[in-house]
Amino acid sequence: MNVVKLLVNLFQFNRTNWRAVSLCLLAAAVFWLFNAFNKNYSTEIRFPLRVTYNETRFVPVSILPHELKLNVQGNGWDLFRKSIGIGLPELVLNIERPLEQKKIPGVALPPVLAGQLHGLIVNHVVNDTLRLQFDERDVHTFKLIPNLTDVWFREGYGRTSGVTLAPDTVRIEGPRTLLHSLPDVVEIKLPKLTLDENYNSTVPVSIPDSLPLEVTPQTVNVMFEVGPIQTLTLRLPVEFRNKPIIKTIAPDSGQITVRVARTQLAQRELQLKQLVVWVDLKNKPRGTHRLMPSLNYLPEGVELISIDTLEVKF
Repeated sequence: MNVVKLLVNLFQFNRTNWRAVSLCLLAAAVFWLFNAFNKNYSTEIRFPLRVTYNETRFVPVSILPHELKLNVQGNGWDLFRKSIGIGLPELVLNIERPLEQKKIPGVALPPVLAGQLHGLIVNHVVNDTLRLQFDERDVHTFKLIPNLTDVWFREGYGRTSGVTLAPDTVRIEGPRTLLHSLPDVVEIKLPKLTLDENYNSTVPVSIPDSLPLEVTPQTVNVMFEVGPIQTLTLRLPVEFRNKPIIKTIAPDSGQITVRVARTQLAQRELQLKQLVVWVDLKNKPRGTHRLMPSLNYLPEGVELISIDTLEVKF
């Protein structure tokens, strides 16, 4: 029982004693902290990195590195502030010959970065190699064509005019190699629609986000007329191109199905009668062939729905 009382008395300080002890401990901790942080240390810090180059002549074709991990030496206070992002300098790496400098080894960077670290010393670069990929900047103008694959019309309705794009060309700027690999035309794909009236709307020029390209303009205006239509099935005479001299067995007519605006039916009737189905037999060997013919032309406001294949034997 005496032992318990002894322990209670040992820890039975009044409030003033506890405050004094706390202040002593705090002072000791602050003294230790200041003393420790005034020494030099080495640590690893991630620095923001900005790669500069002649942007008027070159363009990156891969994502440029945006940070650099360095093992640096310096005062403890300075290292602490920079490790939590206070006063952390942005490092700048200038690329003078972008087409030649595909990669930069880490060991080559300390002399370039030494003057940008505000008193810190670079021990070594943690990143092994910086990889860069540039191409010459180029600009091309591409023709725009409409893609109405997802456009549907209500029963008895259809497109009764050509599609107008304003503007009908687009300017694309980016890496030369990539621009030369693109198709000659750019499709303007309309959204999913079901129409029974004229269409006039702004549609974005769709280029995959992953491609480093600048598109001007980024949208175009798409217009076409929609109205009641008439579906017609016609049999047209067949004309052969590059027909061999030997005997050829083939039908003398082919069947097509078209849609015409009802308001233009009388106007287009004469043009429809002048249509001809063409079949090209160039480089076709002897035998039986089922071929897809084409039309000599398609009048404005007439939409081709289907065209039957033809069996030709020679």
